[in-house]
Amino acid sequence: MDTVFTSSVPTVCQHSVDLNISSPYPHDPSLNSTASSPLSPPTYAISYFTMTFGALSNLTALAILSKSYTRFHRRAKTPFLILAVALLLTDLAGHLLTGSFGLYLHLGRVRRQRAAARAIEPPRAFCKMFGAFMVFFGLSPLLLGCAMAVERCMGITQSLQHSAAVTTAHVRLCLLLLFTVACTFAALPLLGVGSYKLQFPGTWCFLPVRGSLSTADVSLALAFSSLGLVALTVSVFCNTVSGLTLLQARFSNQGLKQTTSRRHRSSSPLQSLDMEMMAQLAVINVVSCVCWSPFLIYITISVRQFYKGHIRSDEEYDKPLLLALRMASWNQILDPWVYILLRRAVLCRVCSLLQPNRAISTQNSSCTGSERQEIRLH
Repeated sequence: MDTVFTSSVPTVCQHSVDLNISSPYPHDPSLNSTASSPLSPPTYAISYFTMTFGALSNLTALAILSKSYTRFHRRAKTPFLILAVALLLTDLAGHLLTGSFGLYLHLGRVRRQRAAARAIEPPRAFCKMFGAFMVFFGLSPLLLGCAMAVERCMGITQSLQHSAAVTTAHVRLCLLLLFTVACTFAALPLLGVGSYKLQFPGTWCFLPVRGSLSTADVSLALAFSSLGLVALTVSVFCNTVSGLTLLQARFSNQGLKQTTSRRHRSSSPLQSLDMEMMAQLAVINVVSCVCWSPFLIYITISVRQFYKGHIRSDEEYDKPLLLALRMASWNQILDPWVYILLRRAVLCRVCSLLQPNRAISTQNSSCTGSERQEIRLH
């Protein structure tokens, strides 16, 4: 998510602090000290490059997955591919929408400072819509990553039940349910339950997590961070179980006799698919944890401290939160590169560089088994 969090934080936030923009918190003189200083020429090159690079990365990964979907149609990989495509589409939409909202706020603040005009907050409706997008495109990738981990865990540990329970229709129903949960959560402040407020440095809107908080604000902020952390925890658990199961199966297959090795070769295409999907899931899980955990944990800690009356200065709170937001914003950029780099062709190329003889024989046997399976399907 190059904009809020996996998924979605405006990229313009990454540089707005360095542009001498006046603070949206006029009660703190330390944050308004830059208002009287001359405005540095705004350099949007990095922000524009990040948005363009993130959009192109997601589009490239979508093209790769669409080709893979055509190749492995009607196979066990179809549910995983549907969830992966949904994740990339969500990342792309969140990247463009929240990035556009943040860029609009940023340019407006620069124009007002150049004209020596008084800094004003954006319209309340605009901030509410921006905050709703941030919450929706932040929760959705985390929930989708959790669903992908659960699907692969079932496919590896309970293969018979998986083929009957995880159908294309069930996956689409699951997607509808996950998007409904994220949309409902994001729409609560629009319906009067909680609120969205402008956040430092005035280029993004989100749930209030400091200062004077109502019970609804505290509940929503804690629910957001808790739901995100639970999704990450479930993903880690399912991926760990799946990885250990694959390792156990591989070690047990090494002890089989020559008579059973032929049967193992016939199933090598399926196992190679499992290894490819597990490699992708493992990296996605690591990226999500590294990018999202600081933001989610910091929200939880800050809300509890402010709710208990432990007041800190704005600067002490705002800068770490902005840093955590920047880390979360890279999730949307890194996600598509998992599918671009961790493809079977790329993995086989890497294996051929590390172990030339073994990698070539494995690739040939895998391709032969794959061709036979395609003939049977047709």
